[in-house]
Parts: sequence; structure tokens; C-alpha cells
Amino acid sequence: MQTLTIKFNNPQTAKLIEDLANMNLLTIIKKSTVKPDKKKLSEKLAGSITKGQAAKMQKELTQMRNEWERD
Repeated sequence: MQTLTIKFNNPQTAKLIEDLANMNLLTIIKKSTVKPDKKKLSEKLAGSITKGQAAKMQKELTQMRNEWERD
């Protein structure tokens, strides 16, 4: 006997798997779903750039905004 982990690419696949289980061709051991990460994007990205890089990006952003308003 072999145990596999399967990721469904199509929602109809779950129905087919359940049908196979009903015909006693396989056994569903565990139904699981991937839970979305509940962290905020800002928490995920915290520390991904240095303070120096952030300051440079902020300066460039301010410059772009000033150029946009000037035109």
C-alpha cells in the first residue's frame, strides 16, 4: 500500500476522488486545505530592505511626485 499527497488543480477533482473512495478503490486519510497566511503584508516584508535603501527610495518617490505635479 502507498500513501500520496495530492494537490487538486481543478475543483472537480475532489468529487472524482470521493467517487473512488465510495467504490472502495482508495481511502481518504486526511482532508486538508492550505490556510492563507494571516500575516499582514507589511509584517511579511519587514526588514526586507535596509533603512538606507528605504531612505533612497523615499527620496526618489518624493522627486517623482514633485516632477509629476510640476508638469
